[in-house]
Amino acid sequence: MTLMAKILALDTSSDACSVAYSDGELLLERFELAAKSHTQRALPMVAELLSEVGESVNNLDAIAFGAGPGSFTGLRIGMGVVQGLAFGADLPLLPVSTLMAMAYGRAFSDTLPPSQRVLSALDARMGEIYWGLYDCPNPAQIPTAIHPDRVTAPLAAVSLLSQESAFTGVGSGWQYEPLAALGADFDVDVYPHAQDIVRIGAMQFAAGGTMAVDQVQPVYLRNEVSWKKRQRVRSAQPQ
Repeated sequence: MTLMAKILALDTSSDACSVAYSDGELLLERFELAAKSHTQRALPMVAELLSEVGESVNNLDAIAFGAGPGSFTGLRIGMGVVQGLAFGADLPLLPVSTLMAMAYGRAFSDTLPPSQRVLSALDARMGEIYWGLYDCPNPAQIPTAIHPDRVTAPLAAVSLLSQESAFTGVGSGWQYEPLAALGADFDVDVYPHAQDIVRIGAMQFAAGGTMAVDQVQPVYLRNEVSWKKRQRVRSAQPQ
């Protein structure tokens, strides 16, 4: 009998904080809306979940995590947590796109009609959105990016999507009128979930898609965020 991988997943890329565990048969998740308290909640949630399933970090095969895009601070917190856990237990990492995870969760929702194509969009501030369009043919297959993750103005996204067939939408980026005007069914109040990240991570693990801790970086898409903030602070200071 082939043993399934034991994988822990963590996501802190949004106002939500979630952790999940899967061993191929058991799938458990803890999810909290924890804006500005990820640092305080992430590790306790990991400990609580592992205690519930009777496992320890040292018994895991890999750690999956929401690699971005998303909150700049949240991604850095999540990266720090998974690096610490992985270094301590000598585990590989499985970075998963947060937008892909959101699309996967919508496509195979237990409470909504099936949707093979999903446009995930998150509010990136500064009048822009993080977005990606995914094809999700079945739950045993990693979604395919029709339009890979990127950051643009909402109108630019609409222009690039003008030739695409019907899709549904999820995420805070759908609050912008250009996206809402596309006429697709959408839900703004959707966050990345660790349970979707762990399922995608398990498929990546089976395909040999692990990475060493020192090879992994968060996907910010807009790396100049902190630079722009510093520039604004400097410009506000008296000369």
